[in-house]
Amino acid sequence: MIENTTPVDRAVLVGAPLRTLESRVVDEHLEELIRLTDTAGGTVVGVMVQRIQAPDPRFYIGKGKVTQLTELVKEKDGNLVIFDEDLKPDQAKNLEDKVGVRIMDRSELILDIFASRARTREAKMQVELAQLQYLLPRLKRMWSHLSRIRGGIGLRGPGETQLETDRRLIGRRITDLRKKLKSVAAAREVQRRGRDGEFRAALVGYTNAGKSSLLRALSGSELFVEDRLFATLDSTTRGVELGSGHQALITDTVGFIRKLPHHLIASFRSTLEEAREADLILHVIDGAHPEWRERKQVVDEVLEELELSQRPQVLVFNKMDLLTHEEEKAFRERIRALESQPAVFLSAMREESLEELVDTLEARVRSRLRSVHLHVHAGDGETLATLYREGEVLSLKEEGVQLDVTARVPEALLGRLSRQDGVKVLEPG
Repeated sequence: MIENTTPVDRAVLVGAPLRTLESRVVDEHLEELIRLTDTAGGTVVGVMVQRIQAPDPRFYIGKGKVTQLTELVKEKDGNLVIFDEDLKPDQAKNLEDKVGVRIMDRSELILDIFASRARTREAKMQVELAQLQYLLPRLKRMWSHLSRIRGGIGLRGPGETQLETDRRLIGRRITDLRKKLKSVAAAREVQRRGRDGEFRAALVGYTNAGKSSLLRALSGSELFVEDRLFATLDSTTRGVELGSGHQALITDTVGFIRKLPHHLIASFRSTLEEAREADLILHVIDGAHPEWRERKQVVDEVLEELELSQRPQVLVFNKMDLLTHEEEKAFRERIRALESQPAVFLSAMREESLEELVDTLEARVRSRLRSVHLHVHAGDGETLATLYREGEVLSLKEEGVQLDVTARVPEALLGRLSRQDGVKVLEPG
């Protein structure tokens, strides 16, 4: 029997929050870092916290704390240190020299998780681009042990260092990935144009808020769902029947998180174009989480960075099944008193609670319909079926071989009808 010799990352976590941050928020941030480490496949063997007035330019934390960290790593037999803050390349190098093990910051950890979770070609390219952009200014630390290529027969030349070679290769790869992603984005745009006239909604929210579970419950589709951060990265679109013949296309997008790496946001911009083109953004919030307000703010800030903050939005408070009846009642009242945006309350685990969201979506679809008056040949059953399926027939009168129809229809259907032989579109009904 062959034993698994893959080394396990035994991680010591370091939090260095500002002194002004509340203790409960500090605890929440560390708990999230523990979950991120677990998602990445590491084992947390120790945690250290130092509240700081401002980051130390050399080590981020104080020199005395670096000594304590070194001792803690030895005591716990750790081989990795993960900071909850983003480190500058020089700070990471100085820490590695002092502590003697690999140093990773929050952004690198999140990028690693994204790399392991990407499934489609597009997602893999997006993650690789973000990783390379993160790596480029840190190459000096990674290759500091290499010396200049020595001269000799067949090796004489400009004496280019490995560092310079890698910088050039990474630069070329970044340019190549950007071109490929631009091509993918163009293909996405063609797909979106093909769905013109359909009502589209995009699910956005903090990671693990239950977006994929909600889409699965609404559509009845088998989607991958796991109680881990960033369980899925690839956007998924499903048709959801709303009743009365109406349908919505709902897209599940990648989850957000506190301190989401800027390069990652930029790389996933094409995927998040689905949200930009949506008629409605459904901001899914874990209403049972004690820090839901902070998480909502994180998502709001990312939406603003992506220039999506002005899109029509409905707050969807999920996981209401984790609250008691009285807690949920008080929660609803508090939200409706404080929030100006429309809100619905549900649990993806309780089918009967989805009606409020379905009704909200149907009302939005109906608000986009145009009232029209048209003549259709009495024998044109296909057009009549389309009117009933995609719109709302308000009245229908027989006038010889013609039908006088008043209906409310989507803009796209109205365009098709106006070009169709045997159909005469009159004044709006």
